Amino acid sequence: MGTKPLLSMVSVVAVAALLGVGGAASADDLRVGMIGLDTSHVIAFTEVLNNPDHKDHIPGAKVVAAYKGGSDDVESSYTRVDDYTKQLQDRFGVKIVDTIEELCTMVDAVLLESVDGRPHLEQVKPVFAAKKPVFIDKPVAGSLRDAIEIFRLAKEAGVPCFSTSSYRYYPGLVELKKADVGDIRGVISYGPCHLEAHHPDLYWYGVHPTEALYTIMGTGCETVVRTSTANTDVVTGVWSDGRVGTLRGLRDASTPNKVIVFGTKAVVEQGEGGGYAPMLVEIVKFFQTGIAPVSAEETIELFAFMEAADESKRQGGCPVKIADVIKENSL
Repeated sequence: MGTKPLLSMVSVVAVAALLGVGGAASADDLRVGMIGLDTSHVIAFTEVLNNPDHKDHIPGAKVVAAYKGGSDDVESSYTRVDDYTKQLQDRFGVKIVDTIEELCTMVDAVLLESVDGRPHLEQVKPVFAAKKPVFIDKPVAGSLRDAIEIFRLAKEAGVPCFSTSSYRYYPGLVELKKADVGDIRGVISYGPCHLEAHHPDLYWYGVHPTEALYTIMGTGCETVVRTSTANTDVVTGVWSDGRVGTLRGLRDASTPNKVIVFGTKAVVEQGEGGGYAPMLVEIVKFFQTGIAPVSAEETIELFAFMEAADESKRQGGCPVKIADVIKENSL
């Protein structure tokens, strides 16, 4: 089956305006495939994309096929993958296939959802070979080396690819980014930082508040220092223009999330609002246009920020240069 042509950004807006919440599914919906059915995201995303009666329904794309995947050594994967697979089949009529290669023949775009970042590199290779645009859910990979290689292969293949946390598109953070604070002198981002034994410390949940930090700060971090205890991580980055970004990772206690911006005119805190729908709007636009809303460079740097934090911890809290970490993990 051939790939449908990419639509313009204007088409996305027009379709959304015509259909709105609860609009009927269109024959022109992009066919989406899912890889890795071991995260609650697969049900939440499919509900929003496939159910025209859902309050947050987003038209333009529909999940039609999926590859089960799963990791035998990650509890949150092997204890959930069978149930989520069954739900996709029974509730949404999604076809489950045996290989990623088969999946790619049936779809126009791919959501790589495996909760375990380690298999992402191998799982995305057939997608690149099939020239399908792909969104890779967090973490983009299980190591910085793999993250760099994924984006290198995407560029080499000429395939649109991006990754993000839903935090980046929370309404409160979007509005905060627009706030007139004058020149930004620093940002504090705090949020959950639960650990998983097979991933670098911050990759598992710390990626969310790190993504929020980078949403405001952008690229340009030069050095990273980490203070770590059993319950808390504080990671401080110094940007090339003198701005200071601080990540406070929370676990074994209350784990809300918020960003605070310190500017020359004002100090402003992130407002309310969350959910997956705002991110899915951007993902559908990406599938339709082929234009990634988050650059590979920014994603690589924010993962290098987290890797540098790990290295700082190993060195007892010494400053670690982002450039050195990227160089050491480039193939």
